[in-house]
Amino acid sequence: MVTGMPYCRNCGFKIPDGASYCPNCGVKILQEFYKPQLEMATWGERIAAYLIDIIILGIIILPIASLWGFLQIWIRAIYGLSWSWAPFVSFGVGNFISFLYWAFMEGVYGQSIGKIILKIKVTTLEGASVSITLAAIESFGKAFLLPIDFILGLILYPQKNQRLFNYISNTIVIKVR
Repeated sequence: MVTGMPYCRNCGFKIPDGASYCPNCGVKILQEFYKPQLEMATWGERIAAYLIDIIILGIIILPIASLWGFLQIWIRAIYGLSWSWAPFVSFGVGNFISFLYWAFMEGVYGQSIGKIILKIKVTTLEGASVSITLAAIESFGKAFLLPIDFILGLILYPQKNQRLFNYISNTIVIKVR
């Protein structure tokens, strides 16, 4: 989406993308009024980046989750306690580690390792870097509520390829040029 001034303020000539000067009269283009279009990452790119991240996280999480599973069995055997289960919601130790990974990587670098490989990144709606807070909000749905987050986003926000928590955090995923 081009915002601001697609035409020269001096002569009215249409300005091509990325131009610094009007090709007709030579006047310098005010870049703060003329921003190039942000190209949204496709769902395919986003899913591929997610799968790369899950493989990396799986290598890290498997030993920790195995120990956690052993502790849960031990607690159930001794104290008779059990964890409840809810469909489409997961709050295990692996989810918590995934949340920390995505919140940190996307809050500090704008990209997880999967996104770096696929050349996509998380930004604000205007294309600016996201804060740790926005990255944490955006990552919450991906780490703990993925099916709900993805399906509602696919239905409600298809024009920007946003998941529900992308919409809540006012973030988008774009292609890196």
